Amino acid sequence: MLQISRLIISRTDGIGDVILTLPLAGLIKKYYPDCKIWFVGRDYTKAIISSCSLIDNFINWDELSKLPLETQIGIIKGINADAVIHVFPNKSFSKICLKAKIPARIGTSHRLFHWFTCNKLVNFSRKSSIWHEAQLNTFLGKPLGIHTIPHIKELIKYTETLNFDRLSENHRQLLSPHKFNLILHPKSKGSAREWGLKNFDRLIELLPKDKYKIFISGVKEDRAELKPLFDKWGSEITDLIGMTSLPEFISFIGNADGLIAASTGPLHIAAFLGKVAIGLYAPMQPIHPGRWAPIGRNATFLVLNKTCHNCYKSNHCKCIESISPEDVIGKLDEFKCSSLKLNKFEVSK
Repeated sequence: MLQISRLIISRTDGIGDVILTLPLAGLIKKYYPDCKIWFVGRDYTKAIISSCSLIDNFINWDELSKLPLETQIGIIKGINADAVIHVFPNKSFSKICLKAKIPARIGTSHRLFHWFTCNKLVNFSRKSSIWHEAQLNTFLGKPLGIHTIPHIKELIKYTETLNFDRLSENHRQLLSPHKFNLILHPKSKGSAREWGLKNFDRLIELLPKDKYKIFISGVKEDRAELKPLFDKWGSEITDLIGMTSLPEFISFIGNADGLIAASTGPLHIAAFLGKVAIGLYAPMQPIHPGRWAPIGRNATFLVLNKTCHNCYKSNHCKCIESISPEDVIGKLDEFKCSSLKLNKFEVSK
């Protein structure tokens, strides 16, 4: 078994991908309690990685990659890492770690450049895998002596590790202390099949307004497409689109009670914060919930029990759109009753 006191995890892709990599850090610290972990990520995932109590240092790949090569090598070499795990294959960073002479360089054998840059190759494939993404990430722990693939229930122990700042007064006043504060996140920026505006409209219609305060979130580019919801429902829904930075949005989710979305970053953030997080999924590989379901003590999902063959070449998926708003409310009621509503306004970093 290797002696590990300093380790780098590299995952330079999306928010949801990064969140589902964080349990790997928890598992490493279970085996190596004194290990310090550096996480290499993109600028737009910095708020997630930096807020995680399992991560000791963040390395901004967008900034590092712009520096001269020798400077990049010097920075990584200066960490004195015993090992690096390339969770998301990044050819440029793999070469840097090789030249920085990190002793154990771990990567999947399914990337040709890893055969020249890594010295600890793990033979597994994510494509068409039956394992959850968070479990697949732990496969890369084998060279560190982590040979047992943990059950999802074990990985849930490493959620609720995101710290968040106290809400600003303006944002705090948006939340209702007497209602269930529910965030609806209809769009996905193309990262997932979507449930559709018609379904979200019907869901808003069915939710009792005396019990729920409803928020609509998204990025600025979503506003035009989501405008019909605001035109129809007016003051009965609250607009969060483009209103917060990512750290502010994390804090808002942390102070709300639940979130409903397709397989997106905000869904996984809510799950990791222990909120009622309901994911809406298409039953097709590789985007089905068996691979990408949110993990957390109050996280769940809905998916049709069928095989989705006809939607692969379409931006719209009739299978996910066929999930009924009534079923979503049923799932919401089930998990809302079992979740513990915290004194949200007192949580701070």
